[in-house]
Amino acid sequence: MLITSIPQYIQGITNAKIDLTATDAETLFTVPGDADFNAVVINSILVSNDDASNASSITITLVGDGLNSAGAVTSHNFVIFKSLAIAAKTTVEVLSKDLILKSGESLTVQPEHADRLHVVASIQELSKTRVTTSALSRI
Repeated sequence: MLITSIPQYIQGITNAKIDLTATDAETLFTVPGDADFNAVVINSILVSNDDASNASSITITLVGDGLNSAGAVTSHNFVIFKSLAIAAKTTVEVLSKDLILKSGESLTVQPEHADRLHVVASIQELSKTRVTTSALSRI
């Protein structure tokens, strides 16, 4: 993926996977905060319910900085999907478009029931590497 104003390069690709065995909120993925990365693109989030007869639901939250009501930047929990229903024996793709997370932000998932849901996110890690015009002309 190329962000128009800032050249970006795929540094790596990965899948974040979790088997939700309890009803606590769990961190699915945290964007690395080191010098090599500045963002990730979440291409897909699959949620599957392996229970043979019982539905469940899931809440997916982005944790990161945002504006509060006074206009100040503070850490917030941004609910992306609240109590999204997942029928028994089904898999749902929850994203219709890519989701971009910045360095230090994370995705958390919380199921309604334990031992029913599995989550897999496909992720592209983007590097901060910038290629200058002069460097390109020498290639």
